[in-house]
Amino acid sequence: MNRVDLPPLPADSAGAHRADAYAAAPLLNCLLREVAVPLPDPGEHRVYRLPSGRLLRVRGERRPAEPEVRTAAGWRRVGHTELVKLVAEELTRHTGVSNHELPAEMIDSRDAVAALLTARGRATAPDDPYQRSEQCLVTGHPYHPAPKARGGGPVATWLPYAPEAHVRFPLVLLGVREDAVVEEGDTAALDTLGEAPPGYRLLPAHPWQLDLVNCAAAFADGRLVRLGTTAFETWPTAAIRTVYAPSRDLFLKFSLDVRITNDIRRLWRHDLLTLRRTDQAVVNAFAAGPGSAAWLSDRGYRTADFAFEELAVLVRDGLRDHVRPRTTPLLAAALVEGFEGNPLDGTGDPAAWWEAYLGAVVPPALAAFADHGVVLEAHLQNTLVAVDGDGTPVQALFRDAEGVKLLPDVPRAAGWERLVYCLVVNHLCEVAAALAERRPGFDPWPAARRELSRHDLPEAAALLTAPTLPGKTNLLLRWTGADGADARYLPLPNPLAGA
Repeated sequence: MNRVDLPPLPADSAGAHRADAYAAAPLLNCLLREVAVPLPDPGEHRVYRLPSGRLLRVRGERRPAEPEVRTAAGWRRVGHTELVKLVAEELTRHTGVSNHELPAEMIDSRDAVAALLTARGRATAPDDPYQRSEQCLVTGHPYHPAPKARGGGPVATWLPYAPEAHVRFPLVLLGVREDAVVEEGDTAALDTLGEAPPGYRLLPAHPWQLDLVNCAAAFADGRLVRLGTTAFETWPTAAIRTVYAPSRDLFLKFSLDVRITNDIRRLWRHDLLTLRRTDQAVVNAFAAGPGSAAWLSDRGYRTADFAFEELAVLVRDGLRDHVRPRTTPLLAAALVEGFEGNPLDGTGDPAAWWEAYLGAVVPPALAAFADHGVVLEAHLQNTLVAVDGDGTPVQALFRDAEGVKLLPDVPRAAGWERLVYCLVVNHLCEVAAALAERRPGFDPWPAARRELSRHDLPEAAALLTAPTLPGKTNLLLRWTGADGADARYLPLPNPLAGA
């Protein structure tokens, strides 16, 4: 089993500084986007006024670094611990609400980054470029205040299952008494993972989740039995609770009773009960959609009636029947984060690469909305892009029915706003910025305008002239204790309108 040794946090100053820099960038992105006012500055820094009136300046744009506050004696550097304190003070003033939980998550996120950096230094990166792309997200969500928080538990509880540490592990196999099984859809793949005794059905479990929930009573009375582990190993994708079994070409998604970014990552009952309807709507949309885009179907789930959410497992399509021949799938978020083999690093023609990327990703998402009322959660972590031998995008693959919305379950305007946030703000803006950073002077937005203008969709036409785009306020959402699924947006300048 390729588990990692559990390392202490880096004690050397260089290691600590590196962890601080990784953790500070998304926190600064949130602070500067959501509550700060940009000021003109002729120097190398960007300067902002905070709600208290304090001035803060940073270097860089996509990943702000080296934060400094203005004092009577001049600019003074702010370390990560002091940055967390500053953010808490500014948000308390801005919202009138105090919050003791989120600053602790910010510190936890930074400490998790430190542990991950140490573990990655000792691990061997996988040969498979797809696996490397899924497991490269050390920074994580670029606009979340604590993207790597892992529930505040000791490193030893979560690091053996962390994708960023390049781990592999078998799944725990349970037997659920037949009269307690609840399932819907196609779950046949689960019955091939091992052998259940008479009167029981197989139920794989994520070992971390099994440590988090108490099933002692069910084990004691025989509703659950332990059947060992799978004969094969899985590796965790960027989503952490979703694992891939290469030997079976199968994705399995589990509950995980830990807050990761905005939500406790459970398979919630209300989502499972609507899963088949939602997934079938997307399957139908892609069957009739343009080009070779693919949907990785969440084709069924199985659980136990006495632990419906806690022990649920979702069966998702693998890659082989969907990815075009002689292409390599890569996680879109990895293009932004960076990894060995990133095609953004090697493309000699950024304009052609970007046009191919837009042509793969945009049409299927817009067609699903316009023709079938399907709102894909087409953000960076739910999109795979298959590239040919030259690294040119040729196909998009989308996943995660849990995040999909259907019209008219949600109003059309709300569905379009969500699609614009996921596809344009969270996704295209980030890839465009990463590409432009590598190719100074390259403007990605005229090509994006051309791609969007090809689609006979009133909302798409309006998007090209809208002055703003919706930006999700993850920092304020978490600070004020809003429901994780309750998206709140603030207006951001629309680069499409000025292209």
